[in-house]
Amino acid sequence: MTLWFVMALMTAAAVFAVLWPLGRRAPLASGSDVAVYRDQLDEIARDRAAGLIGEPEAEAARVEVSRRLIAAADAETAAPAAGSDRHRRLVAFAALMLLPLGAIGLYLAIGAPQLPGAPLAARQNVEPDQRSVADLIGRIEAHLEKNPEDGRGWEVLAPVYVRLGRYADAVKARQNALRLLGATAERAADLGEALTAQSGGIVTADAKAAFEQALAQDRGSFKARFFLGLAAEQDGRPAEAATAWRDLIAASPPDAPWLALVRESLARVDPNAKVLPGGPSADDIAAASQLSPEQRNEMIQGMVARLAERLTREGTDLDGWLRLVRAYMVLGDRDKARSAAADARKALASEPDKLKRLDEFVKGLGLEG
Repeated sequence: MTLWFVMALMTAAAVFAVLWPLGRRAPLASGSDVAVYRDQLDEIARDRAAGLIGEPEAEAARVEVSRRLIAAADAETAAPAAGSDRHRRLVAFAALMLLPLGAIGLYLAIGAPQLPGAPLAARQNVEPDQRSVADLIGRIEAHLEKNPEDGRGWEVLAPVYVRLGRYADAVKARQNALRLLGATAERAADLGEALTAQSGGIVTADAKAAFEQALAQDRGSFKARFFLGLAAEQDGRPAEAATAWRDLIAASPPDAPWLALVRESLARVDPNAKVLPGGPSADDIAAASQLSPEQRNEMIQGMVARLAERLTREGTDLDGWLRLVRAYMVLGDRDKARSAAADARKALASEPDKLKRLDEFVKGLGLEG
């Protein structure tokens, strides 16, 4: 309200600055001025004849009065410009109407009157990209205040709240979207994820119910399957969590973006039961040991060779190294297992966290450092 009042005052000042000179009229010479100047000339002539003033003074006075007499006579005979008053009125009307309308139109075109006010210090301390996000949130929130039943608006706003860490607001937005747009597996899983984030990573009873609802609608919901495995781990059932995550890995495409997280979670509950790309599993190697020597060698050599070849190109793949060492141990070749562990240490020399996991794995297998 204060902003509009200040803008109105500024517009009124601008209009007044234009109208003031238009309202002034030029002073017109009076018709009696000519007679006065003529009387002054006659008086100068009388004073000179009487000897009251000298000739030089009389001549200077006559020149000055004559100049004024000529100017007064010209002003009296000059006709005013035709239509001058009409033109003044037109210009004044245009200024009175167009200046306010033009100012308001320009502000509505390039301004943002619908945004809420914010302190200057708060606006100056915000980065440009964060400021644009804040503007977006402000617009959507203003829209939802007037249209609280707009489910699409809540659905658009929810991931923005998640990005900003406003998890309570994200939960509210997810709940509204689910209520207004209808229950789907994706919306239920998104609500469960927001509830889990709000509780600091703990899968609460409400979050678990949301994930179970998502799984009931779509058995392939990777988000629901992952978080239900996490719930099992948090409830003290690591074997159930490992089973859920193994099944999720087996059902996922090789390039699925969530596989790295699932494998890491599986390693946390069961380090010896990883399922990694590009190499044989422990079950594969155990099955191969039941074949004839020729069949077994052919099968194992192909799988291990492919894994070893890949690790020469992707030396930072810790999971791959662990799989290779494990394969050699299952085959009973401890020397090759030690050699693979040594190669892994060289490849991971610049990554102490991975080296620590490798050393713990090798120690668990009973290999010497």
